Parts: sequence; C-alpha cells; structure tokens
Amino acid sequence: MLEALTGTGLATAAGLNAYIPLLVIGALARWTDLINPPAGWEWLTNGWVLAVLAVLLALEVVADKVPGVDSVNDIVQTVVRPVAGGIAFGAGSSSQTTVVTDPEAFVESGQWVPIVIGIVLALVVHGAKAAARPVVNVTTLGTGGPVVSTVEDATSVGLSFAAILAPLLVLVALVGLAIAWFRFRARRRRGRSSGETSHEVSPPPPPVDVP
Repeated sequence: MLEALTGTGLATAAGLNAYIPLLVIGALARWTDLINPPAGWEWLTNGWVLAVLAVLLALEVVADKVPGVDSVNDIVQTVVRPVAGGIAFGAGSSSQTTVVTDPEAFVESGQWVPIVIGIVLALVVHGAKAAARPVVNVTTLGTGGPVVSTVEDATSVGLSFAAILAPLLVLVALVGLAIAWFRFRARRRRGRSSGETSHEVSPPPPPVDVP
C-alpha cells in the first residue's frame, strides 16, 4: 500500500514537473539512506544523470514561467512528463528493471504494470495542467502564469518528498489537487455563462404611440 502511494505521489509530481521527482529520487538515493532504488534503477543516482536532470529542470522552470512559451513547453512535455511518471512510479514502487531483455518474461512478470500506471497518472495531471495554463494566461493578462507555475513546482517538490518520507500525505495532496481542479472548472463554467449572457441582444423597446 505504501509503495503504491509512493509511486502515485512521484508520478503525480512528474505530471507537474518531469524532472523534480527524478532528481529527488536520484539525489536522496545517492547522498542519503532514505531511499534505495530497486535493481535496474540505480542509474538515477549517476552523477552525470543528475547533472543533466538539473540542467533540464532549470530550462523547464524558466520556460514554464513565460506566457506563450509555457504552452509550447507543455506540448513538448506531453511525451516527457508521462515517461518521467512511468520511471518515477517504477522506481518508487520497486519495479525490478527498466531494461527489457526478455519481453515475454517482462509481460508475464507484471513488471510493466507500475510503469504504465505512472505514465497514465502523469499524463492525466499533465493534461489538466496544460489545459488550465492558457486560460490562466488569458484571464490574468499573463501575470498569473508565473505564479501558477511556481505553485506547481512547489507542489511537485512537496509531493516528491512526501511520497518518499510520508506516503500517507500523498492522499491529502491528491485530494487538494482534485478540489483545486474542480474549483477551476466551476469558475471557468461560470465565466463562460456570464460571457454568453452579456452578449445576448436585448429585445427592442415597444413602440410609443404619438398623440
């Protein structure tokens, strides 16, 4: 159960920012005893891998805070974030290997299940993030995008550490994210309704009889 929550938290974090959970896993495994990656995932602790992830994270943080550029970045990240989610869930839930040498044995063993779950979770979160960002930019004239991006990055960091150190907190975070998303959808629907009402043409006044 706790391993599933750990994987879920890391995959959700990857849906917000692909590189944060991978960096957290790799850094904690390399320099602390808080996490021990299962067999096949040790490459996450490699110094060069961590350096590349750090550079990609820096680029992501900047690009995601520039209105217009953030939407282009989201298109690119449609592939990256789900892949990162699969890796994060696999490493966090003790999936045994990332290298498939025997496809039949890999399928029969079920080792692919955590990876697929992570891909789906990250893709769903990424889709919500990518759909919300243009609306935020338009309604706030671009000023809200950097703020929302910062909150997303902070949430990704918090989820990553919570998933590893206190997996039960992942449930609280997921409920919070769901509530935030439904509130956003409700506000958007109300905005559309008010916009449609304001554009309705009022009927002409009745004719006035002149004596």
